[in-house]
Amino acid sequence: MSIEAAEASVASSGQRVRDLKAEGAAKEAVEAAVAELQAAKATLTASVEAALASCAEGTPEYDVLKAKLPAAAKPKGKEKKKDDAPQNDRAAAKAARAAQRGAKAEAKAATKDEAVLGPNLSQAEMDSAEFGNLFIQSTHAATRAWTGVKELVPSLAGQQVWVRARVATSRKQGKALCFLQLRQSMHTAQAVVFAKEGELVGFAATLPRESVVDVFGEVTLPAEAVASCSQSAVELQVRRLYCVSRAMPELPLQLEDAARSDEQLAADPSLTRVNQDVRLNHRVIDLRTAANQGIFRLQSAVCEHFRGFLLSQGFTEIHSPKMIGTASEGGADVFRVEYFGRDAYLAQSPQLYKQMALMADLDRVFEVAPVFRSENSLTHRHMTEFVGLDMEMTFFEHYHEVLDMLDRTFCAVFDGLNQSHQEELAAVRAQHPFRDLRYRYPCLRLRYDEAMALLRDKGPAKLAEKLDSETDERARARIRERLDARGPESLAEHADTEDMGTEDEKLLGEIVAELHGQDYYIIDKFPAAVRPFYTMPDPTDPRWSNSYDIFIRGEEVTSGAQRVHDPQMLLDCAKEKGVDLSPIYSYVDSFKYGAMPHAGGGIGLERVVMLFLGLQTSESRRCSRATRSGSTRDEAPRGARAAGRFRMASAMGPLARAPKEETAALPLGARCRAGRAQTHASGWPAVVCKPCRSSTTPGGPPPNPMA
Repeated sequence: MSIEAAEASVASSGQRVRDLKAEGAAKEAVEAAVAELQAAKATLTASVEAALASCAEGTPEYDVLKAKLPAAAKPKGKEKKKDDAPQNDRAAAKAARAAQRGAKAEAKAATKDEAVLGPNLSQAEMDSAEFGNLFIQSTHAATRAWTGVKELVPSLAGQQVWVRARVATSRKQGKALCFLQLRQSMHTAQAVVFAKEGELVGFAATLPRESVVDVFGEVTLPAEAVASCSQSAVELQVRRLYCVSRAMPELPLQLEDAARSDEQLAADPSLTRVNQDVRLNHRVIDLRTAANQGIFRLQSAVCEHFRGFLLSQGFTEIHSPKMIGTASEGGADVFRVEYFGRDAYLAQSPQLYKQMALMADLDRVFEVAPVFRSENSLTHRHMTEFVGLDMEMTFFEHYHEVLDMLDRTFCAVFDGLNQSHQEELAAVRAQHPFRDLRYRYPCLRLRYDEAMALLRDKGPAKLAEKLDSETDERARARIRERLDARGPESLAEHADTEDMGTEDEKLLGEIVAELHGQDYYIIDKFPAAVRPFYTMPDPTDPRWSNSYDIFIRGEEVTSGAQRVHDPQMLLDCAKEKGVDLSPIYSYVDSFKYGAMPHAGGGIGLERVVMLFLGLQTSESRRCSRATRSGSTRDEAPRGARAAGRFRMASAMGPLARAPKEETAALPLGARCRAGRAQTHASGWPAVVCKPCRSSTTPGGPPPNPMA
């Protein structure tokens, strides 16, 4: 070996020894590194001494070479030169002994690593070891009795149980003790691994976080409650431990970071924050937090209580087509797919099918199913795919019979969540604190003109109050813009028949909450001009319609109406609004054979969960496993709610990135789709209106016949 290579080896080995000592590494590892260093020094000594033998003493070259010798090997005078050969023999012997010690240390370390990682076991072999890596391939029928982490309670003290859970954390204390925190869904328990002999403790300590383990142990009662676990009154003394699935050592995000509460993050800016894109790109891990577990169990409960209440009221659940042959509800907002060489379309709503089911004498129907809306959006509440909770029913005298049924349905859902799901609500509240929803039956109801009068009267003062308390400059600029607006954009000049934008809805919600102490309310009798052609006009004043929206915390969650059930009246209304009914003429025909008066509405599941839990400051995507964005109505979006949709993403992460927002404002005097300055005869979206983020441009495809 050259002198330069030998010197590099000595430097590298020396640095490794220093690093290991600084890290507090195991004694065996340090000894092995020292042995490597000694061997490297011996090699360097031999190389330098061989070069010295060919140099004359006293020359510059000799002095340079001698300086390269390790201190213990440097010759001290002329008399040492004659002993070079024996010295070389001793150095070689020393190097050999060092190499031998290094090999033994490496072998010992490898044996220890193998013991810590544990043996690989099949189901048939698991009884042969008290720990190891267990591969489940269904070779044996179920023989073990399992206990859930939630079921670990003090009454089980002294009993031995099998538990399957994830390793949330592992903490080794000395050679004989290790603490594991086991997590199963929203529940956690502490497992204690204690063993003076063997490698059970070492095996437990090396388990990566999020690994799946089978634990057999005895339930005991700790002297003090384990504050960090939900099952704080018990501990599990581990007797056997098997790793069923070992997680990667490095996770893309840490659960403790993803689970930090909003209050903690606000109080300490230095804490690690998990951004929304990281959460969505690693949704499988993100959904393991207790808050997300609670959110999706509550989402399931909303469907359960919605379905249960309507079934108790004589409703029939239907399943309408989701892939249809024509873009029956307009071309601009529909997803087109290839279907055996021709086009098919994803259904935007089950509304037509609900109405036709009533005409088939089913009388009362509902559906829980996906809804698709192909519109781009940059709001926190719209999605291109969402779960629709739709209902439709016939009535006898007045459409308020249906509105009352919707009111009772919502209250049944709210009561069910509050009475039967406190654990899930507590899990969400721990990370995202929220105020309980204030509601009553019958709920607060306002006519549209009454709501507009309230907005005109209280809105400007409320905005001024918000301006005084707001610290973010961008938010302050938006508030000033609204306060300084004139004409149709002015709150003080908001006409009774003018459509209400998203920001106006939120402001009205704050006013209603302050004046009436309610977060859940209904606005009835919307202007006919801002509702679809199939909405029944008011019998006394054609400016209004028999239509309604339901709001939670100032955001609309349901839109519905009495439908026109007379075929000629339906044709006349469509003609008046310039809508071509030829693509959906079978829908018109269904009313020609005797039609019942009827009404209904569509509810967005994700939006209801988001608003019930007060999560609107984040996004409805938190309440969607698949993270898609879109509308939540049985009717095509109207007004500012027509602001397109977010991005579409797969259940495990983004499928398509969010489109860039068009930022151009409409020309002065133009009319946006929000109804701020035009009717709903807008065409293909191309330019975005800044105040309401809706879009329009002249020309393009014909308007949505269901809008």
